[in-house]
Amino acid sequence: MTRVTISDVARTVGTSKKTISRVLNNDPNVSQSMRQRVVAAVAALNYRPLTSARSLAANRSFMIGLLYDNRSPSYIMEVQAGVQEACEAQHYSMMVQPLVSTAPDFVERVEDILSRHRPDGVILTPPLTDHAQLLECLRKQDVPFASIAPRHPEACIGVMLREREAAAAMVEHLVSLGHRRIAHIIGDLEHGAGIWRLAGYRDGLGRAGLKEDPAYMVQGRFSFESGVAAMRQLLALPQRPTAIFAGDDDMAVGAIWAAAEAGVSIPRDISICGFDDTTMATQVWPPLTTVHQPVREMGRRATQELLLRVLNKGEARMVEVDYQMRIRASTAPAA
Repeated sequence: MTRVTISDVARTVGTSKKTISRVLNNDPNVSQSMRQRVVAAVAALNYRPLTSARSLAANRSFMIGLLYDNRSPSYIMEVQAGVQEACEAQHYSMMVQPLVSTAPDFVERVEDILSRHRPDGVILTPPLTDHAQLLECLRKQDVPFASIAPRHPEACIGVMLREREAAAAMVEHLVSLGHRRIAHIIGDLEHGAGIWRLAGYRDGLGRAGLKEDPAYMVQGRFSFESGVAAMRQLLALPQRPTAIFAGDDDMAVGAIWAAAEAGVSIPRDISICGFDDTTMATQVWPPLTTVHQPVREMGRRATQELLLRVLNKGEARMVEVDYQMRIRASTAPAA
């Protein structure tokens, strides 16, 4: 089959290749009537732009990189879906790159990726959002980036959630059920999320007039395994908590698993809740009470802000999205 070219589309419409290119790149300075004619011709001819030729013409790779070092597969899959949606809307490709931020050659690895693939910009997820050497590398190489839930949102563009407020609301939910011995499985404190959710836990206790008990504050790592270990530690206390707020769903599910291992009934004996509302929250039994963080939307919005900057189509900013409480069967009134 002979490949349909941009010249074929231009001849069909009766205009220049430059105008066709402007329509395909969503240039706002094209009349609506011309845009409709081009879109109709592209569809009729089944035209597919050749990425290499498009890149040469525009001096862009038309690729966005998603960089992550995150222990939660469900979180990353949701972010990835949102990034992909925003990329496709602007005829961009997505490159997904897992990294190990604690590796001694981490920055060199990033520099090699940027050199080989030359993305027009990158999306950063926690904890990479707060990796000082990485941020310095990107700024030095003039690579645009957008951050998801950075610790210092005022210093960059991207998307964030009022995580401290949401965590406090979850503790208040537990208090409303009559719980007074409320534990917290703490997320990784190298993440902004770990810091904000711990602060929200403390806020919730303070508003209820409850004192902090260090024995009820157990360090986790935003992973299923750390949730199991933390729950075993809490179950070994002389006076167990009646409710546990885990810093994310992975740790909450790990806590539910450890409870089942010990013959502890959820929520009859202990209520458990999490944060993020990942797919596993409704797959575990009992279904998990959690804070709904619109992770897919956050990936999409961060990419939209990044593309605004890359394509010079408007002022990019730090966007704030809303959270929602998801009250399910893993929490119940205190016995």
